[in-house]
Amino acid sequence: MLTLNVLTALLAPGVLSSALPARDLNARAESDSSALQSILNNIGAGGSAASGASAGIVVASPSKSDPNYFYTWTRDAALTFKVLIDEFIAGDSSLESTIQDYISAQAKLQTVSNPSGDLSDGSGLAEPKYNVDETAFTGAWGRPQRDGPALRATALIAYGNHLISNEKESVVKSNIWPIVQNDLSYVAQYWNQTGFDLWEEVQGSSFFTIAAQHRALVEGSAFAKALGESCDGCDSQAPQVLCFLQSFWNGKAVVSNLANNGRTGLDANSVLASIANFDPKGTCDDVTFQPCSARALSNHKLYVDSFRSIYNVNSGKEAGTAVAVGRYAEDTYQGGNPWYLTTLAAAEQLYDALYQWKQQGSLAITETSLPFFKDLVSSAAVGEYPSSSDTYSSVTTAVKKYADGFVAVVNQYTPSGGALAEQFDRGDGKPTSASDLTWSYAAFLSAARREAGTVPASWGASSANKVPSQCEGSSAKGSYTTPSVGSW
Repeated sequence: MLTLNVLTALLAPGVLSSALPARDLNARAESDSSALQSILNNIGAGGSAASGASAGIVVASPSKSDPNYFYTWTRDAALTFKVLIDEFIAGDSSLESTIQDYISAQAKLQTVSNPSGDLSDGSGLAEPKYNVDETAFTGAWGRPQRDGPALRATALIAYGNHLISNEKESVVKSNIWPIVQNDLSYVAQYWNQTGFDLWEEVQGSSFFTIAAQHRALVEGSAFAKALGESCDGCDSQAPQVLCFLQSFWNGKAVVSNLANNGRTGLDANSVLASIANFDPKGTCDDVTFQPCSARALSNHKLYVDSFRSIYNVNSGKEAGTAVAVGRYAEDTYQGGNPWYLTTLAAAEQLYDALYQWKQQGSLAITETSLPFFKDLVSSAAVGEYPSSSDTYSSVTTAVKKYADGFVAVVNQYTPSGGALAEQFDRGDGKPTSASDLTWSYAAFLSAARREAGTVPASWGASSANKVPSQCEGSSAKGSYTTPSVGSW
């Protein structure tokens, strides 16, 4: 079974790999490009594929037609930079100036009036995308999208906490906190209003968005306290956001969008939420949907299984074997194909779970998670299994093999040069849709890190998993100030 071990060795902190997933590990090691370099190529002003983009601006893809992704999305940029910030914290100091460019760019974007609104009441923070020169995109679009401010806050807090630990609190207070404070104010004020999901198609309430908002409020409160500031809206609203998050669970899986859209609700949205919520110090907690939780594993099985019979590339692959997965089974966008980033996310959730079980020294199988485990180990039974047990060993070995299988699927359908598009064709596996998708490379790098046991900092999930007895659709009116970034 192909694994990411060779790649992660090459992607050691401070080292630019010359590797990408290809048809075998040797071809991957000999490739001329790397996941990390491919991300940097798509970031202005110096990126080779980002001509015309301002410094620190993430271009979603160099593709300018069918589809045109030569824009910057708040969500994609935040998710990408969370990966880069984690790389920096792990030891790659060469990334810091790019991270600082991103933060400076976000300070400017927060002030750009757009079709969603402006900064005066925070409404403009939910604008999904901008032109790469930091001007407003004024065409028709699915707006607002309320995940962006939360995801950006999470990325900036990760970098800010690193600076605080290195006694650079004054820089954080002047350059990072004003941006984060605006985003936290937005989340606390608007979390219980509907918007468009991360795929920009469904208007309603999105599990991914609500999960991102809860995390941002939790770590935002701690971040504020570390700076001698406060975030009252974080403290008052986080429990209610968590309360609402529970309503997406239907007993076996997550209904990813609470909207009348005619779908089953099985959607990569939920798996992406689980890995975004991964806390290496967390327990297998259903409430925050930790990767090793019974709910997240049951959901993983049903989500993955929904693609087994609909893609020709999955022909003959039975339950318990990895397959190509896409956004949701009913998808028709650009042909409705598997995506590289969603297939990698299916692997990453399992790598996260393996890490959490190892930290805990045990794993539990419940009635909820039993179907997931029985696909991998037919003799699996409900119980608690310490790491010294044969069952723990056989189960974790099977889960690792299963996770590696999703990476092998990506390897199989990646061209020899290593380029990762958005999708690969459901019939023949050829790359399709947007070329060199930044998020695809970020997803690969993130999965590689988790497979190697390299994890981000804790965000406090274990102290933020108490669900109120009654949910309230509350909000906290925010205050917004024009951020500015001085010298670093």
